Amino acid sequence: MDPAIEPSFLSILPALVAIVLAFATRRVLPALFLGIVTGGAVLVWQTGDWSRFNVIDEFFLPALGSKSYAKILLIYLWSLGGLLGIWEKTGGALHFARVVGAKVARGPRSSMLFAWLVGCIFHQGGTVSTVLAGTTVKPVADRHRVSHEELSYIVDSTASPVATILPFNAWPAYVAGLVAGTVPLIADEQAGAEWFVRSLPFNFYAIFAVLGTLLMALELLPWVGRRMAAARHRARTTGALDAPDAEPMLPPKDPGIDPENAASPGYSPSLLDFLLPIGTLIGMAVIPYALGRMGVVEDGNWINEAFLCSVLVAMVVAFARGMKLGEIMDGFIEGCRSMTIGAIILGLAVTLGAVAKQLDTASFIISVMGDSFPLVALPALLTAVCMFIAFATGSSWGTYAVVFPVAMPLAYALNPDPTYLQICFGAVLGGSVFGDQCSPISDTTILSAMFTGCDLMDHVRTQMPLALAAAGLGAVASTLCAVLLV
Repeated sequence: MDPAIEPSFLSILPALVAIVLAFATRRVLPALFLGIVTGGAVLVWQTGDWSRFNVIDEFFLPALGSKSYAKILLIYLWSLGGLLGIWEKTGGALHFARVVGAKVARGPRSSMLFAWLVGCIFHQGGTVSTVLAGTTVKPVADRHRVSHEELSYIVDSTASPVATILPFNAWPAYVAGLVAGTVPLIADEQAGAEWFVRSLPFNFYAIFAVLGTLLMALELLPWVGRRMAAARHRARTTGALDAPDAEPMLPPKDPGIDPENAASPGYSPSLLDFLLPIGTLIGMAVIPYALGRMGVVEDGNWINEAFLCSVLVAMVVAFARGMKLGEIMDGFIEGCRSMTIGAIILGLAVTLGAVAKQLDTASFIISVMGDSFPLVALPALLTAVCMFIAFATGSSWGTYAVVFPVAMPLAYALNPDPTYLQICFGAVLGGSVFGDQCSPISDTTILSAMFTGCDLMDHVRTQMPLALAAAGLGAVASTLCAVLLV
């Protein structure tokens, strides 16, 4: 953030423009771009310096030249795109779909349950979960007429929400660093990690979101919203997995393709084509992390290496089973090429995030809260504020960074009871995940839609009512807990 810039109501204007236009026009690319341009106009207004309107220098180059965006391109888009392209050549993913469909997924309901289970297994949260789950379950769900709107919601709603309930990932350590020392009860990072675990029963949004997604997968949820119900009816009755006007970020594949004939001529697909790369990816991502948590290794984050090695393993398996190197590389290149639109959208989303950081959008939203609230209303208010910040910025972790240092001292000043602090802690966890999950400018939202073959705005519109219902129940539950405590 530029210290010369004073956060004001104009700070939320770029995100507001992008989100409103995305919903109104269903065109995410121009909506994101105009949001960034609006950020340049706000900078000019606040500083009086017309050179700040150069959005290329101010926003695009710093954001797109960052390590985080380079990782998105190299790992999540190109590596996964290349892997999908190789699977297209070998027919490995479709062959896996046929085998799993015969033994596990026998219809839409069991296919969605399989998707829910996979999402819970890949519970690292964020981009990793959405990419892994979406890639694994899409061929299975497509064969059983599960709409892409349903599938993208299940994948998205079992990513970050599950990561905040099952603390065997990087989330507790990150949050612990933010809350350490904010109140006397959380003296250091170790105490912060323990506080994360103790607060899990009060993370109501995540609990309701995960349970609600399970009920939806089992088709036991009595209400799924008008758009989601229409998508389900369309897919089951006509076999159309997308709406007629949908524009998926990945080219749609014909769900009726015979997996035995999907591979390159002369190549016979095998479970090894799918399971060995996926096994490499999961093993290298999860096992080193577990060893790091146990203190066996210092750095347990091998996510980047896991993605790259999985592509290499897919290439080696295909070559060893008789595919020519030229065909393998053709598949890899085609897969990377299919990710072009997704790369552009993510690049614009990352840049809009840089705009929000430069204008200090989150701090302004915090400042309008004031400093005095009814004791029982604070958890629900924190949930609502975090929902709004994360929706506007597209980041749960970014929301944690600005809200936790304010929320914990505020809660402690109102009531130093440990249980009350845990209720407020859980409210911040859940509210932030809601905004990240539902925002059309969030990387997890974009990737959930991309890797399940769903139109981005169809995904946002269909999951929003379900997520809002879970958030509303969560706010009520946290308020009731605060009332009972008092």
